[in-house]
Amino acid sequence: MVLLSYPSSGLFIEFKRLPPLDLSSLSSILKTILECSMTERMRVSVAELILQYHDFFPQLVNLLRTCESSGNMDALHMIFRLVKGIIFLNSSAIFDKIFSDDFILEIIGALEYDPEARSVQNHRYFLKEHAIFKEAIPIKSASVVSKIHQTYRIGYIKDVILPRVVDDATMASIAAIIHANNAAVVCLLKDDSSFVKELFTKMRSSNISAESKRELVLFLLEFCTLSKSLQPVQQLQLSRDLASEGVFDIMSDVLQSQDKVLISAGTGILVHFLNQDPNLLRSYIARQENSQEGNSLLGFLVQGMVTDFSESLHCQFLEILKILMDGFAANTPTHHRGVIDVFHEKHLDKLIDVIASSQMDITQSTSSPVGVGTRVEDKSAKTEILSNICELLFFCVVHHPYKIKVNFLRSNSMEKILTLTCRREKILVVAAVRFMRTVISRNDELLLNHIIKFNLLKPIIEVFVENGDRYNMLHSGVLELLEYIRKENLKSLVIYVTEYFWNQLARFEKLGNIQAFRLKYQQLMENGETTQSIVIGMRKKTEERGLDKEEEDYFNKGSDEEDSAKQSARAQEQPLDKSAKGSDIHQLPARSKSGGLVDYDDDDKGYNPPPKRTVRADEDDEALIIKRSPVVDKQADGKSPKKPKLEPRFICSKIVAAARSDLADKQGSLSPASSMKSNGDIGEEEPRHASGSLDRTHEKGDDCTKDAGNLPSEMTVNKTKATDSEPYSVR
Repeated sequence: MVLLSYPSSGLFIEFKRLPPLDLSSLSSILKTILECSMTERMRVSVAELILQYHDFFPQLVNLLRTCESSGNMDALHMIFRLVKGIIFLNSSAIFDKIFSDDFILEIIGALEYDPEARSVQNHRYFLKEHAIFKEAIPIKSASVVSKIHQTYRIGYIKDVILPRVVDDATMASIAAIIHANNAAVVCLLKDDSSFVKELFTKMRSSNISAESKRELVLFLLEFCTLSKSLQPVQQLQLSRDLASEGVFDIMSDVLQSQDKVLISAGTGILVHFLNQDPNLLRSYIARQENSQEGNSLLGFLVQGMVTDFSESLHCQFLEILKILMDGFAANTPTHHRGVIDVFHEKHLDKLIDVIASSQMDITQSTSSPVGVGTRVEDKSAKTEILSNICELLFFCVVHHPYKIKVNFLRSNSMEKILTLTCRREKILVVAAVRFMRTVISRNDELLLNHIIKFNLLKPIIEVFVENGDRYNMLHSGVLELLEYIRKENLKSLVIYVTEYFWNQLARFEKLGNIQAFRLKYQQLMENGETTQSIVIGMRKKTEERGLDKEEEDYFNKGSDEEDSAKQSARAQEQPLDKSAKGSDIHQLPARSKSGGLVDYDDDDKGYNPPPKRTVRADEDDEALIIKRSPVVDKQADGKSPKKPKLEPRFICSKIVAAARSDLADKQGSLSPASSMKSNGDIGEEEPRHASGSLDRTHEKGDDCTKDAGNLPSEMTVNKTKATDSEPYSVR
């Protein structure tokens, strides 16, 4: 019973059953079904009403045939709207009725008379005449064949007849029916052991024709595709069963064919197995590499990447290789990891050589009258092939950093890849920039040093400069590369790029990225970062040269007595260094006892030294006390203690010491043996020949050293032997 409401007229009509379907009641039944399709509850009620009327669909078929024979187009248009309304009810029970073998073709026939179409559509003619059902292997089960036909026709309705008018809910219901049918077909076929064995026996046969082999491979591809309708556990079990039957051996043979359709089907089958369980194919490749010396399935896949197929095939080969070499967790069996080792040892260099050979062909072509530096199209490797090789290299750099690093460091692979910057195709030039960006993003010191050593950023900077102010992917890619180097604070690359390419990059200084890069370099220099010596070739160029030993010894020579006051002041200002012997004593630069940088003759007639007072030996010893700051061991916390301040009474003693040093320089002939003794007791030699002159200073009233005898006991002369660099040791 259905309650129909008409708000405009206020009428409510209750139907207990539908009237018989004929030409006179067609319009009223159509109105009833369309009006009751507004809400979900009403759609369910109408669907029940139709199912209760058992003769509804047989009468609909008879009415369709009658109107077609009479050519009543108005009635046929109403029948089209009626069938479409019934489909929109989205009832699974009604779908079982109209999609059955008894009614599905007539339902499709009713949908040929779309009033919005310019002409009548011949859907039934196409399904009967052009849609040919091919059996690569004869299917003995009639139910399987019926399910296959039904599924195809339902899919035709969904994808061809009503793709624009069916709502999402109805579309989902129809898709669920197709999915269930596919699962039923696959289950029936996989459970038939004789069918699977016959399939693989024919595919292995050497007497089979090329056409039959193609049909078998295409059937296997469709069978694998339909298996996605199964539950995950059933899919995995089916994949293992097919692998045990030898499906990978057949695929190895298929990939050696020259038929693009056959190769496309083979790659599709491999992608299906990789999506189910990649370890099945990895295990097979590992066993194949260990058991034979010829080409393996992995070799055929690599060869397929560099063969001139369609672009879709190149992408399939790339996808297969990426899945094969991805997902190696720590608990992955060792023989599975062998796939990566085999690829890097046997096949990676082949792919890189394809890039290098394409550049060689360009070089040879440009040696013709076209002119040097002219870029021409390369005929040996298409752009799609080179682009896919680059994508695989990016993948290897990210997922196999150690393996790819070894390859880059032991060969010139990076230089070969960067030859892509000479190609005319901008997509390949950008690929070279992306490759360098990917390598640098690893932040590997060995790779960064390799880039600097062989000047590998030169082609990148050159194409950037050649591109000029054009704003494109190349421009953005290089700027992003420089920005990454700056933000990641890769100091060696910042210095390298700035010092070697700034003359070329200066024209782009108006760009914010270039300005920031230059500022980063300046900050490194201001922060005391030493300029690294950039190596171009096999040897390094030294930018800063230290003093050799002879020069250092020369400038270390000087009078131990000259400028002792300046040395004491400098000792309070400069940081104290550790001695060469490892002790924590502080050293001050000292000169030898020679008179200076130049030794003058003793018989200089033009010089008369002024008379000097002599001082007593004890006063002389007291004057020597302030020549060095006391040695204080570093404290336990590692901080050096504060140096003691010199009291004012020590200043005159400094003056006395300076006067004594001047007298010793000018009268060296008085005691030549005391000028300098190797490892001698310097603290005892010098007071002997200077005491007389120093006493005269006190006689004139200079009493500035009178308080020297009151020095604290800590500041006494150390009687240990001193070297030239440390004439006095005070504690």
